[in-house]
Amino acid sequence: MGDRGETQTHYCCPGICGCCRQRIGSPRTAINDPRVADLIQSGRLRVALGLGSPELAMKDANTGEVRGPALDLARALAEKIGVKLEPIEYPRPGAVLAGLKNNEWDLTFLVADPARLALAEFSSPYMQSDFTYLVPAGSSKRRVADMDQPGTRVAVPRGDASDLRLTQILKHAELVRVDSIATAIDMVHAGNIDAYAGPRVVLLALSNKAPGSGILADGFANIVWVAMVPKGETGHIAYVSDFLEEAKATGLVKQIIDQANLRGLQVAPSGRAN
Repeated sequence: MGDRGETQTHYCCPGICGCCRQRIGSPRTAINDPRVADLIQSGRLRVALGLGSPELAMKDANTGEVRGPALDLARALAEKIGVKLEPIEYPRPGAVLAGLKNNEWDLTFLVADPARLALAEFSSPYMQSDFTYLVPAGSSKRRVADMDQPGTRVAVPRGDASDLRLTQILKHAELVRVDSIATAIDMVHAGNIDAYAGPRVVLLALSNKAPGSGILADGFANIVWVAMVPKGETGHIAYVSDFLEEAKATGLVKQIIDQANLRGLQVAPSGRAN
């Protein structure tokens, strides 16, 4: 992290996807809103996308196309403000915050972990789920309580929310930090680790890549997803929170979740984050 080389691609959104044609307000409704005046002046919204997690953004290895709820919401927000969307790709969600050092983005969508509060302002939550474990075929692990044992090896994507949370929770098990979600799934399939930790929605979407694997029924923490902006950008985050509250109320967030077929993920209740 912190290596500028982790930023992969800058490109412009070619248009609004079908699911985002359910508009929130009309284009350029923010033209006189001082909270986003600088974005309107620049004519662009730079949105960081952490790839590899289906509840945020995935990239098709064959076509290079990026899809996911984070990109859909970014398109709708850019249209509402009336500016061009400029998505910026990072190899995994945990690599996104490194881009703050070089002022690489204006907005991102991530799990709201307290460890990230020192670097970013959080919006209202817009989605929620829980963290749990994916275990290999034939595993004797049945509950979360079975995991924190000496000799147990748990894979997490380096810097992701599951890594941050389990660093605080686990006292005896060993965290094995990997550089991609795909690597962790391969380790589960090969039986090289005892579990892979992540949001339930991610594990449900990816478990078919590790045939015979299982997902524990209980979880080790509840989680919510939020928009984030660089620390101190209070006007931006207030505007984005209003946007997300409206997106929940109009059904746009649910529509995006349903079209992505994300099991284990729900719309967060209405209300501002504390």
